[in-house]
Amino acid sequence: MRSETMKDKQNSLIILKSTLSRLPSYYCIIESCQARGDEYISATTIAESLSINPVQVRKDLASICSEPGRPKLGFKIDTILADLKVYLGYDHYDEAVLVGVGALGHVLMQYGGFDNYGLGIVAGFDKEVHERNIAGKPVLPIAKLVSFLRRTHIKIGIIAVPATAAQQVADQLVAGGVKAIWNFAPTTINLPDNILVKNENLAASLAALTAELLRRS
Repeated sequence: MRSETMKDKQNSLIILKSTLSRLPSYYCIIESCQARGDEYISATTIAESLSINPVQVRKDLASICSEPGRPKLGFKIDTILADLKVYLGYDHYDEAVLVGVGALGHVLMQYGGFDNYGLGIVAGFDKEVHERNIAGKPVLPIAKLVSFLRRTHIKIGIIAVPATAAQQVADQLVAGGVKAIWNFAPTTINLPDNILVKNENLAASLAALTAELLRRS
């Protein structure tokens, strides 16, 4: 019953991208508090963990929580986690394929934590197949990518290839019916308007971290 209520609320809200980017961090902090037995969590506790303004945290949570926070107690943890799971899509399971089974691809395929967030990588694809499987998941030639996607109807593709190959891989994913792409290649890919894309530029993140470190020195 709660899922239906939250989905209706989610459809009626326009959440800023900046807010959406903070919600997964809130989820991790709240989940850790639940694991140690806490029943409530305040916006101040979350804000202090992330070094941000508690007013911002309170505003973000109020926009998605089905129950208001209680004075001197904060938000009920079971409730806010359930609401965050629905809003972030952690309450359902999506399958994905990964293209590019190099060093980064190996790590992503072996990482078991994705299951906690409703994502499962079911197969890897590469131009050169050196291993038949990684963490029990098959590794197949990239020539089989499009037919595999059309047969399985998987809608999420993860790109972990060099920048020079990213656009070609993206085109193959789209041809196979993928509707969302998680791009780890350090380049921009051109996609149809109906395809969702999230870019993870590790080099840019490292550069930002280094610049901030130098600024504080």
